[in-house]
Amino acid sequence: MYPHSKRMDSFRIVTEFTEPEISALVHPDWFEAFPWLSQGTTTRGLAGDSPFDLGLFGETSRPQEARGRWSSLQQRLGARGVVHSQQVHGADVCEYDEHSSGISGLDLVDPCDGHVTSIPGLLLAVTAADCVPVFVIDPERRAVAVLHAGWRGAAAGVIESGVKTMVSSFASRAEDLRLHMGPAICGTCYEVGPEVFAALREPVPDRPMPIDLRHVLSERAVRLGVSRDAVTISAHCTVCTQSSLFSHRKGQGERHVGYIGIRG
Repeated sequence: MYPHSKRMDSFRIVTEFTEPEISALVHPDWFEAFPWLSQGTTTRGLAGDSPFDLGLFGETSRPQEARGRWSSLQQRLGARGVVHSQQVHGADVCEYDEHSSGISGLDLVDPCDGHVTSIPGLLLAVTAADCVPVFVIDPERRAVAVLHAGWRGAAAGVIESGVKTMVSSFASRAEDLRLHMGPAICGTCYEVGPEVFAALREPVPDRPMPIDLRHVLSERAVRLGVSRDAVTISAHCTVCTQSSLFSHRKGQGERHVGYIGIRG
């Protein structure tokens, strides 16, 4: 076991390291094991800089300024193109193949909450500010996915849709996949009403209670055939850890990005 991880509630908790050039939180095990992979979660930026807000669709978003930051992210990661969409808290997942090879710069596709590809040089991205960025890799076939999972998306089946798309698109086997539940609000800070527990088909309390959405998503992945040992959960919380992340619950309108891609 790596020194930067620990096991908790049957899933391994991983503390990402900060990639200094773009101030992104990167999975340390994946960084060491898969040099072909580009993966991380951006933060608000280096001390003294303006917040590295990548939100394009929020009420407080400034799209023109955000597009400049998207361009900077693309250039620093060496990607030829970035795929993103307006997120609708659903379960639709889009695939990008050789017919999508013309994508360059920031390409805003139809609204969806997940992206998959096996094409090198293409960066897949979701925005978040408490919701879970779910990273999926198939090391055997060099295919990747990133999913946006709030409680509504989790209830709609976005994790199931993401894994099934990997299986149907790339002949991936669930037992070969590795999943990481990225930086998000933790199970201590995320208090929700009984209706959320009901929507997620979890035991329903009689009053608002905290729920660990990343653990719920992890268990759903295991039920799909993903190995329990292949699922990790970030130690970073958008609310209670000093991780330089944006949080909707704390009244912040900015957005960070979970990205993944195959290096060109």
